This record gives sequence, structure tokens and C-alpha cells, in this order.
Amino acid sequence: MGKRPYLFTSESVGEGHPDKLCDQISDAILDACLADDPESHVACETFASTALILVGGEITTETFVDVQQVARDISREIGYTDSDYGLDCDSMAVLNMIHAQSPDINQGVVGAGLKEFEGQQGAGDQGMMFGFACKETPELMPAPLMYAHSILRKASELRKTKTIPWLRPDSKSQVTIAYEGFKPVRIDSVVVSHQHDPDVPYETIKETIIESIIKPTLESSALLDKETKFYINPTGRFVIGGPFGDTGLTGRKLIVDSYGGMGRHGGGAFSGKDPSKVDRSGAYMARYIAKHVVAADLAERCEVQLAYAIGVPYPVSIFVETFGTGKVEDLAISKAIEEVFDCSPAGIIKKLDLKKPIYKKTASYGHFGRDEFSWEKLDLVDALKKAIK
Repeated sequence: MGKRPYLFTSESVGEGHPDKLCDQISDAILDACLADDPESHVACETFASTALILVGGEITTETFVDVQQVARDISREIGYTDSDYGLDCDSMAVLNMIHAQSPDINQGVVGAGLKEFEGQQGAGDQGMMFGFACKETPELMPAPLMYAHSILRKASELRKTKTIPWLRPDSKSQVTIAYEGFKPVRIDSVVVSHQHDPDVPYETIKETIIESIIKPTLESSALLDKETKFYINPTGRFVIGGPFGDTGLTGRKLIVDSYGGMGRHGGGAFSGKDPSKVDRSGAYMARYIAKHVVAADLAERCEVQLAYAIGVPYPVSIFVETFGTGKVEDLAISKAIEEVFDCSPAGIIKKLDLKKPIYKKTASYGHFGRDEFSWEKLDLVDALKKAIK
């Protein structure tokens, strides 16, 4: 992009957003399966509407999961404890429409499909997954997305501790950053829409969100200035929210989950899927690789694409793009990646230790840029540097 100035925007949604409520329920059900049966195959979808949670999809597991209890517990944890908030965890209806996984899919996953792949774990579906990393933040993530997530994390903390007692669960944020080339130079604007109690004056809402949430969160970035614009609840009122205000569905916030639009997305949702589904595990591996490339100082920015065919125990292609920031040729990086990283579905699961109940906490505030996850570790940097020819 050269040095020309431009604006780039990313959004986040809070844990009380209807779609995120569904993501968390789906991933909590996945965790409940994996906790007792690490070999569980799960593709769990959740739908939320007025006074209703519907859970469906395909699950094959040796354990029992109380789907109704999981849905109620997650809703309560988020803060949906009153129908005035858009959902009441105790009075809502919970419908369970889960059935077993298709045997046609399962035989390819477990290595019982085509004779040439016999005994090897195949990908659970076809598709392409992208990973991305850049030097804009310490987490090697795009700055607009990380700041948008941070604002809503702060809001959730102040809501749950009753520091701001009139906040309700549903929320969204958006951060626009001015760039010169690939360098963030200032925060141009911040948007926060947060559900609130009906009797709070708008000026109180606006001032509190700016002074108690946004500024304390973003001041350390050194990108706020006197010209930064703040748009707080731009309609003037946000009382009706949650599933009463808008339906929710698992997997409908893919750009929030990944890179805020700064890096590409293959289109497959993450939440509710066990790691045999490369939509999830492949995307985690692609991020793991891209982060290594940037951490190894091979490029300022890196995007990695992995592509798979259902039942095939290795990727059908690996593609690397460094956007002109590479210290060596992209082809050399790509060859080193193939040498250092095992991108087979079985290899990914083993390397990243993905058969553990770790997924509920991924379902809010992004799947990437958070040190607690195995795909964020940087344990192969030296090996990658040595493999560069």
C-alpha cells in the first residue's frame, strides 16, 4: 500500500450479543463432550430467539451432555437473568435437536474411507483456512480488532462487578484507525453500542462509556488524540437487546472471531466444531504458522492459506503471502513451512493439543491474539529460521 494514508475499521461484539451467546453455548457443549470423551465428534449449532434456545447438529460421543443445563448455565454466566434484558435463563425454552454424525463423513475422518488413505485421519471436510499475523500490536494482531475487543472486555468487567450497574449484556464496538502504509498512526473514531437500563439519561451513558471504558482501555495505545471521534449508542437508545432484539446463530461473527477483515477468512465457522473439522483446527494452525513467520522476523505481515479435501490426511495446498514485507522470497518461506510444520489433520491436533475442553473461552473476544491458547505459542521460531534456504 506504499505510504498513502487510509482508514481501516474492525468491529467486535460482546459476550451478550445474540450470535456470541450461541457461539458460547455451542462451544460449551463441545467442551462437555471432550471433557469425558476426547474422541467426540461434534458439529453443534445453536439458534436463539425470543425466550428460546434451539440446539441442533451432529454429535457422536460416549458421554452424556445435559444440553438444557449447559444452555441455561451459559446464559446465566453472560448475564441473561431477566426477560427485560432479552432472555431469562430460568424461564426460556431449550429445545434439543441433536443427532448422530453421518457415517459417510465419519469413515473418512477415522481413516476408513478410500484404500489409499486407510488408517490415516482425514480432514473432516473440504475447504480453505487462512491465518494472519502482523507487527501492529504485541500480540502480532491487527490493531483495530484488538482495540475493539479490549473495549468490550472492559465493559463486561465493569458490568459484572456492578461498577456500572445500568449496563445490560448486549454490546458492540468498532474502531477506525488511520494508517500510513502498514503503520497505525492514530485512532480516528470509536463506536460503542451498549444495552442499558431504560431510565439512564443519554448524556450519562455517553460520558460513562467514553471516560470509564474507552479512554482507560485505549490510552496506553498512544493513538487517541483530540480529533478522535466517539459515537456512543448512535440511535440514542439501546434498551431492547439480546435475542429479543435480534435472533442469534452460531458462526455468524467470523470476522470478529478472526482478524477483523484485515486478513482473509475461508468462510468456515469455528464454534461448536471438534478439531477433526479443519474449519477450526486448520485455521488455528494457519495462525500458528503466520505468527511464527512474523515473530521470526521473516516478514512484517504474513498470511497463510491451508486447503484440504474431505478424507485426505494432508493439505492439498499451502500458500504464503507477505504483502511485499518479506525479508526472503515467499516461496522460500513456504518451503520452510512445509519442512517445519505438520499440517496434516492428525499432526495439527497433536501439536496444538486440541482434544481438550478449551473452546468455550475462545467463543468471545476473538480466537487469536490471546496467550492462553496453544496456537499462539512461539516454540518453533528457531526451527523455522534454520529451515530458510
